[in-house]
Amino acid sequence: MTAKASESTVQAWTSLVRAEQTVMARVEDDLKRAGFPPLEWYDVLHELDREPSGVLPQAQVQGSIMLAQYNLCRLIDRLQREDLVHRQPSQEDGRSNLLVITDKGRDLRRRMWPVYSAAIEEHLGAHLSSGEADRLAGLLGKLQMVKEKV
Repeated sequence: MTAKASESTVQAWTSLVRAEQTVMARVEDDLKRAGFPPLEWYDVLHELDREPSGVLPQAQVQGSIMLAQYNLCRLIDRLQREDLVHRQPSQEDGRSNLLVITDKGRDLRRRMWPVYSAAIEEHLGAHLSSGEADRLAGLLGKLQMVKEKV
């Protein structure tokens, strides 16, 4: 790798990282003050709840929420202890698990959403016009589409 980042690219990177950390910490604080578990719990429950069957391969959930496998396994252990999800062996691939959301998990996700949504609005939406939010989403979407170079 020989390319050097421009000053504006370094500034964009620094601002992106700081903004993400700041907004996420504030959203997490809002959820905690409301008596809810961490945002990563919501992310897993959301992925499962939006699937009509409530069942997804663990690897698919991992890819969607971008947690390392060992972190997701520990998180699923906690969610399972709270009866929010269940693991079951995949019939198609005995080496992998399916995650199944429970009624209790669906209920928790639904109760968390109003607090989460309000936090998104307070810590992001209130600081951007609709057009700015659209532009930001477009710019960040471009970054999500970047493929890894092998």
